[in-house]
Amino acid sequence: MSSPSPQSHQKPDLDESINVTKVHGRVERETAATLRERRIADNGHEPVSLWVIVACGIVLLIAGGVLGNAGTLFDYSNTFKEGYVRGRSPGAADEGPLPKPALAAFSARGAKIYSKCNGCHGADGKGDGANYPSLAGSKFVTGDTEILAMIILNGIQGPTSTGKTYGAGIMPPQGAGMSADDLAGVMTYVRNSFGNASGDVVTIEMAANALDISAARAKAGQSVTSEEIKAEHMKMLEGEPLDPATLVSPSTLAPAP
Repeated sequence: MSSPSPQSHQKPDLDESINVTKVHGRVERETAATLRERRIADNGHEPVSLWVIVACGIVLLIAGGVLGNAGTLFDYSNTFKEGYVRGRSPGAADEGPLPKPALAAFSARGAKIYSKCNGCHGADGKGDGANYPSLAGSKFVTGDTEILAMIILNGIQGPTSTGKTYGAGIMPPQGAGMSADDLAGVMTYVRNSFGNASGDVVTIEMAANALDISAARAKAGQSVTSEEIKAEHMKMLEGEPLDPATLVSPSTLAPAP
């Protein structure tokens, strides 16, 4: 039998530069780290157990029952703001001005019309005490609505509600070209301004009836007098009342949908 050649003893099985023990240890550590990371990722994506969902639902039901009976926390009358109107969402189509309570909307319309009366009765409605009477506290203003309507539409001659005659003794008519909307607005305004607080709204229906009454007067075209007022107009205008808090369109004064 031949003996191995000298060269076979000199060639190692592995590269002498590789430390097998060290490499093996590094592989084990890397494998362990990989397994740990995989386990963490898997745990983070596990579905929630059904019993956890059921338990949370039971807790929410109990909490809702307790809070629902906890005094006035969810009392609608306490959380609702009187006269609140939700604004339009950003980007919503323009649908005109937001609704307002009827008393405010009618008064705003009337204030614009009353600006023509400032020269006589003043911005404060108190007149000058000599030539023009005060509208503040006047029974012709705060009393029966048909009286005020006839005075606005036709003017008044002679003494006022206090029995006093002012200046030339005549107020010119203001009803030329006045619509029912305008009359309703200015009447509502003066009855609720300058310290007057009737608290009611003269509706468009009432104002339209006033226009008909004025046109049917025996002395149509002439100023009313205190005698005519006492004989014919000491009454409220007919028409369906309107709750002052009812939301209406500021432009048309019609109830908002």
